[in-house]
Amino acid sequence: MPNGILVIDKPEGWTSMDVCAKLRGMLHEKRVGHAGTLDPMATGVLPVFVGRATRAVEFASESDKEYIAGLKLGVITNTQDTTGEVLEERPVQVDHHQLWNALAQFQGDILQVPPMYSAIKRNGKKLYELARKGQEVERAPRKVSIRALGVLDEDRPDAPPQPGRADYTLRVRCSKGTYVRTLCHDIGQVLGCGGCMSSLRRTEAAGFTLAEAVTLEAVQASADPAGLLLPARFPALRKFWRFFGVLAGSVALVEVLQWVTGLGACDIDDWLINLPGGLGGFALWRRFFGKTSV
Repeated sequence: MPNGILVIDKPEGWTSMDVCAKLRGMLHEKRVGHAGTLDPMATGVLPVFVGRATRAVEFASESDKEYIAGLKLGVITNTQDTTGEVLEERPVQVDHHQLWNALAQFQGDILQVPPMYSAIKRNGKKLYELARKGQEVERAPRKVSIRALGVLDEDRPDAPPQPGRADYTLRVRCSKGTYVRTLCHDIGQVLGCGGCMSSLRRTEAAGFTLAEAVTLEAVQASADPAGLLLPARFPALRKFWRFFGVLAGSVALVEVLQWVTGLGACDIDDWLINLPGGLGGFALWRRFFGKTSV
């Protein structure tokens, strides 16, 4: 049975689940899942987990991601990208200096309000389901981290002013849970002209880059699609095993000291209690303190 990871260069117009469904048929394996959902308009790195490797999905999802995003100023839409309904258009009088100053406000840890067109649930309903009915509900801001944010190509803070220019290409490196289209929308709000995302290509996720990605066409054309699978390797998973090793070693050391000093009994009960307790503590720490976003 196939086991491993396929790094797919997701094509535009496909959902992440569409890709998984296609690969189930190609690989003849039901256990297929992905890490880090990409919207249909987005392209790029989509790590897909096959067979036993699906157990590592949650660890892969914790890693930072990198994107190349199109920023379109002067346009506000209901989805915060160019696939949505245009709500307002405004004139653009922004130069490079103003743009870079605006970008600087979004670097580091920030609070981001999730968009209505998202899969986040509210009272059992996904927000996009409510949005399609014309409903809007209050969303609590979420903490996310923008590790790097800048303008690509020839653009620099000291470049000659180009008032009226509306289209830019951004490089974004961010934590899990960051909505890049919301970032584009918020940048437009700070600049006073509004903005939305015009394109999105993910260049890195779960430690994998575009250099390792293959297209669905390449998988389809391969005589041995399972031969394209990569072994699971994730920093978060390695952190878990390091923690488990330290925990097990600590429990063993305590048991040995109890036996040597005669201050306690060396028995299996301590292992049965301390190991699950320590792993539970690790899970709680990851849940409440070890993530920058959810």
